[in-house]
Amino acid sequence: MSQSKQVLMAVLAHPDDESFGMGGTLALYAARGVEVHLICATRGEVGDVDPEYLKGFGSIADRRESELRCAAGILGLAGVHFLDYRDSGMPGSRDNSHPQALAAQPLDRVAAKVVQLMRALRPQVVLTFDPIGGYRHPDHIAIQRATVRAFEQAGNPDFAADTPPTDPPQRMYFHSFPHGFLKVMVKLMPLIGKDPHRFGANGDIDMTSIAEVSFPTNARIDIHPVLKQKREAGACHASQGGGRMGGGLTSLILGLFDRTETFMRAAPPVAKGEKVEHDLFAAVS
Repeated sequence: MSQSKQVLMAVLAHPDDESFGMGGTLALYAARGVEVHLICATRGEVGDVDPEYLKGFGSIADRRESELRCAAGILGLAGVHFLDYRDSGMPGSRDNSHPQALAAQPLDRVAAKVVQLMRALRPQVVLTFDPIGGYRHPDHIAIQRATVRAFEQAGNPDFAADTPPTDPPQRMYFHSFPHGFLKVMVKLMPLIGKDPHRFGANGDIDMTSIAEVSFPTNARIDIHPVLKQKREAGACHASQGGGRMGGGLTSLILGLFDRTETFMRAAPPVAKGEKVEHDLFAAVS
């Protein structure tokens, strides 16, 4: 059965991934009348949260879900759907092996949940992380692999057989950080006394290692018209530092690179000599 409406599905790991990553793209397509859905695998239970942000909330998960719903309203999302797994924490932490941790789940079990939502929502375009999950977070990598598997199996009646196939998604893109931005960050961080091998609030992100990985840019989306919305959505995630970038060097660098969001096209394969896309729905039938 064919459909007339355009639907975009973003499959991510934690509350704030949508705003700090591809939030401009989500807001842009929502503003264009596309039905935009976010699949969030966990509620970010393991994230560090200052006690002041937990006042009035029963748990970190409650706080972060509230922040996500705030951001979703600003971005114009049609729906937020949780897979109800647990945040796995950073590589090597005890949370990696929790029975409900996303990173500890069998691939096909997670993929089946994503397939069920694909069949219910019927997106033509699917977005997720790049193969290293942006910065090698176990949950980012796990949900990226599950999304790829789900995309491949969405039309297979023998996979997640309790939900019969509908129109499978047509295109899949991986969000990627601009390589130039990463290179600039690695070079400038030592100048302000920061170690690029120990980036982030907990010093557990190796920016140098990440900057050595380069993915092709097959789509570049101009998000300037919705940049204010993206920043306001990011500010909803106050417990994760949203809205507190200030006017330092990091904020200046971000300002140079935040007018566009870049993606690698995973499916269909990119033909040799194919030009960079500027509309994720341009070739959708």
